[in-house]
Order: sequence, then C-alpha cells, then structure tokens
Amino acid sequence: MAEIRILRPHALGFSEARKIALQWAQEAESEFGMACTYQEGLEVDEVSFSRAGVKGALTVSQDLFELNAQLGFLLSAFKNRIESEIVKNLDDLLDA
Repeated sequence: MAEIRILRPHALGFSEARKIALQWAQEAESEFGMACTYQEGLEVDEVSFSRAGVKGALTVSQDLFELNAQLGFLLSAFKNRIESEIVKNLDDLLDA
C-alpha cells in the first residue's frame, strides 16, 4: 500500500482555511468520485475521503493543511500521478 502525505502551511486563518477545505471536498466528490465527510472542530477540521482503492483525510488548522492518503494495491502504481494531481488541486485553491 502506497502512502501520500502533503503539508501546506498557510496564513489564511481558520475561517478562510475552512472555506477552502469545504471547496476541496466538493471538488474531490465531483471530479474524483470520492465520498467525503466533513467534521468541524474548535481548532482543527477534518475531511475524511474514500473511494475504491483510496482512503484518507485532509486536516485543516489555522496555519496548516495536512493530507494523508493510503492507496490500495492497484492505485499504488499511479502514486506519483495521483499525488501531483492532489498537489495541483490544493495549490490552485490556496493560490486563488
């Protein structure tokens, strides 16, 4: 099983970071067929996501986005491509 870990520090504050995390979850559902669950917390929010062959979570705090994902055996061969697509999508949202 391959693992993906992406860290993105930010200076957006928690409210803006939460908006971006919600948008990321919506795009993950519509573009990649992920099932996403959003849990709000006082200091950290978490987007859990899954679909056949992949599961993970995006955690959001006042100053950091952290994405951890586990790829199943079949998707492990595409780890680099999947990781670069996730990085591109997240970076595009953070740059907007």
